Amino acid sequence: MILASLLFAFLAAALHVFIFTMESLTWTRPATWKRFGVASQSDAETTRPLAYNQGFYNLFLAIGAFIGIGCIALAPEGSAQSTAGQSTVGWTLVFASCGSMVLAALVLALTGKKYLRAAVTQGATPLLAVVLGLLAVVR
Repeated sequence: MILASLLFAFLAAALHVFIFTMESLTWTRPATWKRFGVASQSDAETTRPLAYNQGFYNLFLAIGAFIGIGCIALAPEGSAQSTAGQSTVGWTLVFASCGSMVLAALVLALTGKKYLRAAVTQGATPLLAVVLGLLAVVR
Protein backbone atom coordinates (compact mmCIF):
# COMPACT_ATOMS: atom_id res chain seq x y z
CA MET A 1 0.00 0.00 0.00
CA ILE A 2 2.85 2.39 0.87
CA LEU A 3 4.67 1.71 -2.39
CA ALA A 4 1.51 2.24 -4.44
CA SER A 5 0.79 5.50 -2.62
CA LEU A 6 4.32 6.75 -3.24
CA LEU A 7 4.14 5.72 -6.90
CA PHE A 8 0.92 7.71 -7.40
CA ALA A 9 2.39 10.67 -5.50
CA PHE A 10 5.45 10.52 -7.78
CA LEU A 11 3.27 10.40 -10.91
CA ALA A 12 1.20 13.33 -9.62
CA ALA A 13 4.34 15.34 -8.91
CA ALA A 14 5.82 14.53 -12.32
CA LEU A 15 2.59 15.66 -14.01
CA HIS A 16 2.71 18.92 -12.07
CA VAL A 17 6.31 19.50 -13.20
CA PHE A 18 5.08 19.01 -16.77
CA ILE A 19 2.25 21.48 -16.17
CA PHE A 20 4.80 23.93 -14.73
CA THR A 21 6.85 23.58 -17.89
CA MET A 22 3.88 24.38 -20.10
CA GLU A 23 2.56 27.26 -17.99
CA SER A 24 5.84 28.94 -17.07
CA LEU A 25 8.23 28.06 -19.89
CA THR A 26 6.30 27.31 -23.10
CA TRP A 27 3.02 29.20 -22.58
CA THR A 28 3.31 31.33 -25.72
CA ARG A 29 3.97 28.40 -28.05
CA PRO A 30 0.83 27.59 -30.06
CA ALA A 31 0.88 23.90 -29.07
CA THR A 32 0.76 24.90 -25.40
CA TRP A 33 -1.79 27.69 -25.43
CA LYS A 34 -4.11 25.70 -27.69
CA ARG A 35 -3.94 22.80 -25.22
CA PHE A 36 -5.20 25.18 -22.53
CA GLY A 37 -8.01 26.50 -24.72
CA VAL A 38 -6.51 29.95 -25.25
CA ALA A 39 -8.00 31.49 -28.40
CA SER A 40 -5.01 33.28 -29.95
CA GLN A 41 -1.35 34.18 -29.71
CA SER A 42 -2.40 37.62 -28.54
CA ASP A 43 -4.45 36.11 -25.72
CA ALA A 44 -1.50 33.88 -24.80
CA GLU A 45 0.73 36.95 -24.54
CA THR A 46 -1.86 38.74 -22.42
CA THR A 47 -2.29 35.81 -20.02
CA ARG A 48 1.41 34.93 -19.90
CA PRO A 49 2.10 36.54 -16.47
CA LEU A 50 -0.86 34.68 -14.92
CA ALA A 51 0.19 31.36 -16.42
CA TYR A 52 3.80 31.93 -15.36
CA ASN A 53 2.72 32.45 -11.75
CA GLN A 54 0.32 29.50 -11.79
CA GLY A 55 3.04 27.26 -13.17
CA PHE A 56 5.20 27.93 -10.15
CA TYR A 57 2.34 26.92 -7.83
CA ASN A 58 2.32 23.58 -9.64
CA LEU A 59 6.10 23.28 -9.35
CA PHE A 60 6.03 23.98 -5.60
CA LEU A 61 3.36 21.32 -5.07
CA ALA A 62 5.49 18.86 -7.02
CA ILE A 63 8.60 19.70 -5.00
CA GLY A 64 6.69 19.15 -1.75
CA ALA A 65 5.51 15.75 -2.94
CA PHE A 66 9.00 14.75 -4.13
CA ILE A 67 10.57 15.74 -0.81
CA GLY A 68 7.85 13.86 1.09
CA ILE A 69 8.41 10.74 -1.00
CA GLY A 70 12.14 11.00 -0.34
CA CYS A 71 11.64 11.36 3.42
CA ILE A 72 9.40 8.29 3.51
CA ALA A 73 11.66 6.22 1.26
CA LEU A 74 14.83 7.14 3.18
CA ALA A 75 13.43 6.65 6.70
CA PRO A 76 15.31 3.67 8.19
CA GLU A 77 12.93 0.79 8.85
CA GLY A 78 12.45 -0.01 12.51
CA SER A 79 14.03 3.21 13.71
CA ALA A 80 12.33 6.03 15.56
CA GLN A 81 12.44 7.95 12.31
CA SER A 82 10.34 5.41 10.48
CA THR A 83 7.46 5.97 12.86
CA ALA A 84 8.09 9.57 13.83
CA GLY A 85 10.78 11.78 12.27
CA GLN A 86 11.30 11.50 8.52
CA SER A 87 8.25 9.36 7.95
CA THR A 88 5.92 11.80 9.70
CA VAL A 89 7.45 14.71 7.83
CA GLY A 90 7.26 12.71 4.61
CA TRP A 91 3.61 11.76 4.97
CA THR A 92 2.73 15.29 6.00
CA LEU A 93 4.35 16.64 2.83
CA VAL A 94 2.77 13.98 0.61
CA PHE A 95 -0.70 14.52 2.09
CA ALA A 96 -0.44 18.33 2.00
CA SER A 97 0.96 18.46 -1.54
CA CYS A 98 -1.26 15.78 -3.05
CA GLY A 99 -4.28 17.02 -1.09
CA SER A 100 -3.73 20.50 -2.54
CA MET A 101 -3.48 18.98 -6.02
CA VAL A 102 -6.81 17.21 -5.48
CA LEU A 103 -8.46 20.39 -4.23
CA ALA A 104 -7.10 22.36 -7.20
CA ALA A 105 -8.51 19.70 -9.54
CA LEU A 106 -11.88 20.01 -7.78
CA VAL A 107 -11.85 23.79 -8.29
CA LEU A 108 -10.98 23.22 -11.96
CA ALA A 109 -13.85 20.74 -12.33
CA LEU A 110 -16.27 23.22 -10.77
CA THR A 111 -15.15 25.91 -13.24
CA GLY A 112 -17.08 24.30 -16.07
CA LYS A 113 -17.81 21.12 -17.97
CA LYS A 114 -15.12 21.80 -20.55
CA TYR A 115 -12.49 21.47 -17.79
CA LEU A 116 -13.71 18.14 -16.44
CA ARG A 117 -11.25 16.00 -18.41
CA ALA A 118 -8.29 18.17 -17.34
CA ALA A 119 -9.50 18.06 -13.73
CA VAL A 120 -9.69 14.27 -13.74
CA THR A 121 -6.23 14.06 -15.33
CA GLN A 122 -4.82 16.47 -12.76
CA GLY A 123 -6.61 15.01 -9.74
CA ALA A 124 -6.75 11.23 -10.15
CA THR A 125 -3.15 10.33 -9.26
CA PRO A 126 -2.88 12.58 -6.20
CA LEU A 127 -6.26 11.31 -4.98
CA LEU A 128 -5.03 7.73 -5.24
CA ALA A 129 -1.82 8.73 -3.43
CA VAL A 130 -3.80 10.25 -0.55
CA VAL A 131 -6.32 7.41 -0.23
CA LEU A 132 -3.71 4.65 -0.41
CA GLY A 133 -1.41 6.58 1.92
CA LEU A 134 -4.15 7.00 4.50
CA LEU A 135 -4.95 3.30 4.30
CA ALA A 136 -1.26 2.49 4.81
CA VAL A 137 -0.76 4.89 7.72
CA VAL A 138 -3.98 4.09 9.58
CA ARG A 139 -3.38 0.36 9.35
